[in-house]
Amino acid sequence: MIANDLNRFVSYCKTIQPQTREDIKKFFEGVIVFPYDKELLLQAYLFLNLKTLFPSCSELLLFEKSPIADYTDLGKCDFVYLTSQGNIFIIETKFIDTEATGATERKRRNKHRNKVFEQVITLKSRFSEYWSIRNEQLECGVFTTDPDVDWRGNGVNVVTKSISIEHLEAWRKSYQKSN
Repeated sequence: MIANDLNRFVSYCKTIQPQTREDIKKFFEGVIVFPYDKELLLQAYLFLNLKTLFPSCSELLLFEKSPIADYTDLGKCDFVYLTSQGNIFIIETKFIDTEATGATERKRRNKHRNKVFEQVITLKSRFSEYWSIRNEQLECGVFTTDPDVDWRGNGVNVVTKSISIEHLEAWRKSYQKSN
């Protein structure tokens, strides 16, 4: 049974997320045809392959919205799902350029790796505080183009998944041809 605070949050999401799942799917299919933003392409892959990446996620509650009223300065969530177990699952995405070389690029990659974990952990904390949702009802995930983040989630209770840039592009081309 979902706790009252969790029910309150789910009700809130349904009032501030105007797009339906189908609307968001159409948006992402447009991104696949015209990939003008690499981060959005990564999000499209996640959205359209959710069950293989994060199988416990069942219902999309928020996409690119602040979980705390209209306080976007407190951070926006890339995706927030209700799980089949009745928990909240927060997913942050980050396109990390793993193909660029050089010291500056290595430093940038590391900064992006750290930032995506910091974002999702901070959002989890804000959810817990603002909505009075118990920590054990909040799950976190990170999805990137960098397999080097896969081990980083272990110690901080964050599920990590990744796809290589090469596979992401191959998927985009095959998805386009099949639709």
